[in-house]
Amino acid sequence: MVWTLVVPLKPLAVAKSRLRAGAGGLPGPALALAFALDTVAAALACGSVRDVAVVTDDRPAGRELAALGARILPEPPGGGGLNAALAHGARTVRAGRPRSAVATLNADLPALRPGELGRVLEYAAEFPRAFLADAAGIGTTLLAATAGKELGPAFEGRSRARHRASGAREIDVRDVDSVRRDVDTETDFRAALKLGVGPRTAALADGLLRPDRAAD
Repeated sequence: MVWTLVVPLKPLAVAKSRLRAGAGGLPGPALALAFALDTVAAALACGSVRDVAVVTDDRPAGRELAALGARILPEPPGGGGLNAALAHGARTVRAGRPRSAVATLNADLPALRPGELGRVLEYAAEFPRAFLADAAGIGTTLLAATAGKELGPAFEGRSRARHRASGAREIDVRDVDSVRRDVDTETDFRAALKLGVGPRTAALADGLLRPDRAAD
């Protein structure tokens, strides 16, 4: 089974507020863009991924992501937050390909490895809806819906519990840390660096944070 991934991206000016608040010297907008570029590049390199649709109203970010091969979709009229953006992205994808298998993927997975993503999607293909919990075990980094199934996103906060309660199957695959490791805080960033981040994130991180440096 091949998948279309829907990736949400906030305007860079307001992205990664928790990361900036916890580590005052970090360039939040630049890091958010680097995370997204490395995430999308790794996703497009995964053999289980047909294409990637990024939902964003940030035009400069959209141009750079489009240059990688992503399809850029505007956020839905009237806003509505993250879940509305994801549902809009899934509907737009299926308007052109009604039988598409669709999965959401966080835009802040800078250590993402194509092979690990492929294993997660292979597991997800066995169930109508499935999700992967984040490294903290509270949120969700991926939610998948096979052909004919509504995505039903319930992200933000304790989304792991909400997705499980909605009937989605929790993906139980070991050694897929790169798909679980989203980055919201400086601690998350250090953990991603230890896994090994993509080239754009690595270029920004050099001299800012090093995985072997003790946290302040």
